Amino acid sequence: MPRQFFVGGNFKMNGTIETIKSIVQHLNDAKVSSDTEVVIAPPALYLLLTREHLRKGIEVAAQNLFDQPNGAFTGEISAAQLKDSGITWALVGHSERRTLLQESDEFIAKKTKSALDGGIGAIVCCGETLEQREGDKTMEVVIRQLAAVSSTVKDWSKIVVAYEPVWAIGTGKVASTEQAQEVHKGIREWIGKELGSEAAEKTRIIYGGSVSEKNCKELAKAGDIDGFLVGGASLKPAFVDIINAKA
Repeated sequence: MPRQFFVGGNFKMNGTIETIKSIVQHLNDAKVSSDTEVVIAPPALYLLLTREHLRKGIEVAAQNLFDQPNGAFTGEISAAQLKDSGITWALVGHSERRTLLQESDEFIAKKTKSALDGGIGAIVCCGETLEQREGDKTMEVVIRQLAAVSSTVKDWSKIVVAYEPVWAIGTGKVASTEQAQEVHKGIREWIGKELGSEAAEKTRIIYGGSVSEKNCKELAKAGDIDGFLVGGASLKPAFVDIINAKA
């Protein structure tokens, strides 16, 4: 079975009630390929608003969650609370949280397990800095980040891996199709060795890093690129063009 194309939109800390409603209405009215799974991740404050107004067939993700099911953890949100609210996915391991908030590989692995144990899917982000790429350490870094997850979670059927080279996030720089495909292929080969050929074949590996309507179709042609995790462009009408990159 071919892997279903997956496109996620990460709004980051952007949006207001008015602009979120406008984005949702645009998606509701748009012709979106039925062959693509679409998930959008608004700020936590707007998760319920988004879920309430968004049409069926497009899912909502949290940008973060905690690694515990409940308790005295002020300001945090659990997977159980997300599922209770109709939220079906969570982002974990985004480079902004790894760097700005110093989230470790181990903590990200625990949050991934928490998401899966709570009944929601995890979009697990990984990627290298420019310095690491120039030092030829891309695969070393990516595998280290993913190995922490594989040591904690063996069933990856509800995990989507998002390869996001840090040097390409929000910079306008994009990994070439060849660069992205090389890393995606390397990740898939590693999954095969670590978790078996079935997991390697079924796990979706998506690309993120200044994806736009101008480069998405070319990137989507690569054999191991199964979709995109889109940042700033997900706030714009052109997000629909990215969703339909495979159409």
